Amino acid sequence: MLLPPLFAAPTRPTRRIARLGFALAALWTLAGCATLDLEPKGAGGTPITGSPVEAPRTLGLETPVSAEQKRLTAMFGGRYVFPAAEDYLNSVLAKLAAAGDKPSQAYRVTILNSPVVNAFALPSGDLFVTRGLLALANDTSEVAAVMAHEIGHVTAGHAQARAETEKQHQLIRKASEAFQGKERGAQIQNVNLVSFANFSRQQEFEADQIGVRTIAAAGYDPYGAERFLSSLGRSIALRASMFNQKQADKPDLMSTHPSTPERIQRAVAAARQIGAPGIGAAARNEYLAAINGMDFGDDPTDGVIRGRRFQHPRFGFGFEAPEGFVLENTPQAVLGVADGGSRALRLDSVHVGGDTALDAYLASGWIEGLQLSSIQSTTINGLPAATATARSGEWSFRVAVFRLGTDVYRMIYATRELTEPTDARFRESIGTFRRISSDEASRLRSLRLSIVVSEGEAARAMAARMAIPDRPLEQFLLLNGLERDGPLKAGERYKIVIE
Repeated sequence: MLLPPLFAAPTRPTRRIARLGFALAALWTLAGCATLDLEPKGAGGTPITGSPVEAPRTLGLETPVSAEQKRLTAMFGGRYVFPAAEDYLNSVLAKLAAAGDKPSQAYRVTILNSPVVNAFALPSGDLFVTRGLLALANDTSEVAAVMAHEIGHVTAGHAQARAETEKQHQLIRKASEAFQGKERGAQIQNVNLVSFANFSRQQEFEADQIGVRTIAAAGYDPYGAERFLSSLGRSIALRASMFNQKQADKPDLMSTHPSTPERIQRAVAAARQIGAPGIGAAARNEYLAAINGMDFGDDPTDGVIRGRRFQHPRFGFGFEAPEGFVLENTPQAVLGVADGGSRALRLDSVHVGGDTALDAYLASGWIEGLQLSSIQSTTINGLPAATATARSGEWSFRVAVFRLGTDVYRMIYATRELTEPTDARFRESIGTFRRISSDEASRLRSLRLSIVVSEGEAARAMAARMAIPDRPLEQFLLLNGLERDGPLKAGERYKIVIE
C-alpha cells in the first residue's frame, strides 16, 4: 500500500499512541516485523504478570554492561515475570553452556514483556528472549536452538568483531573525507555499508551453525532450528498477508540478516551432517508445561484489540473500526487495513494547547490537501471534536480530531474513493470514539496461552476455541507448527489462546 504524504513534523513522542508526524505512506513499514537477530527492534509495555519488575537495578556505580541490560530490558517493555518458564529456560541454558565451545562461560536468560518475536545476547552472557518468541516455539529443541544461536554470537565474539569493523570503516571514511573530499567520503561510506551488511549476514550464518552443533551436543534434536525458522518464516508471511505488507524472501544488499529460506536450508544441511531426523530430544511436553498460562499478544497497559474494537485503559479511551478492518497496535499508532489495502486507518495523538480550537488545529497545515470548507466542529460522546475531509493524489481522507485531557487524538481514514456509503462507515466509526470508565478499564485482561489435550478433533474445531477473531485457524496452525487443517493427534498437547 502506498499512500501520499499527509503529516507535518512531529511534536513530542509517547508510548503506543505516538505523537507522530510522518507520512501515512509509511503506515505499514513502521510496524515492527517479527525477526530473530542480535539487534533489538520494537518495544512492549509495562509488565503486569506477577509483581511488576523494572529494569535490573545495580548497587553502586553503573557499569557499561548493566547500563546496556537496562536499556535493552526497557526497550522491550521490561522484564516479564513468569518463573516456570524462566526456570525451565535457565535449566536448558545450563546444558547448552556445558556443551558449547566455552563451557566456563556463565549464561542467564531474561524474558521480555513483548509480543515481538526476538532474541539477542550481550557479550556478558546475558540472553534475552521475548514472550512472543516463546509463544511461537513448539518444543524445547526449538527454543534451545534460539538460545544456542545467541550463545554462538557470544562465543564467536561477534559483538566485538562488529564494533571493530565499524570503527575501521569510520576511520577509512574520515581519512577519505580529509584527503579526497566529502563526496569521496560518501562513496566510501556506501561501500562500507554493503560490506558491513555482508559481514553481519555471515555472522548470522555462523551463529546458526554453532547453534545446531550445540543443541545436538546437549542432547536435543538438531532439527529444532529448522522447525523454528520455518515457523518464523510462516509468522512473517501471515503478518504480511493480514496487513497487506509486501514480503521479500531475499534481503537487499543493505540487509544485515540473510533470508529465512536460506537460513532454513543451511540449518537442515548442518543437522543432516549430525544425523537423520529423529535423533535427540524434542522435549515438547516439558516445554509446553513451562509456558502454560503465559500472556499472549499486547500488554493491556498498551491497549487492547478485540476484533475491531480497541480500548486503552491507561489513556482512558476506546473506539470500534468499521466491519472488515484488521487492527494492529504498534509503538507508533493504532493501524488498520481492509479490502486488501484499499482502505486504511491510523490513530495517533499529539499535544495541542488548550487555547487552540480543534477546527483551527485541523486548518493549521499538518495535513495536506485538507478541504477547509469541510471542517465541522462538533461534540462526540461528550468529547470536543472536529472533522474534515482531505484529498491528496489518488487518495481521499476522512479526518477527525478529539480532545481528551491534554492530548488531541487524530483518526485518519484513507480510501481510493470516498463514496457516500464508505464515508458513512468511516463517520460511524468516528462516532464510537469515547472515554472508557475505570471499571471498564480494570476489566481488560491479557490473552493467555493455554495448553490443552486433543481428543482427536479437527484442527478447525480446536481453532474455534481461540480468543482471536482474525484468521483463528491459520494462527492456531502457526502456533502449533501444523501445516494444514485435519484431525489432531488424540492425547497430544496443543496451544490455544484464551481470555
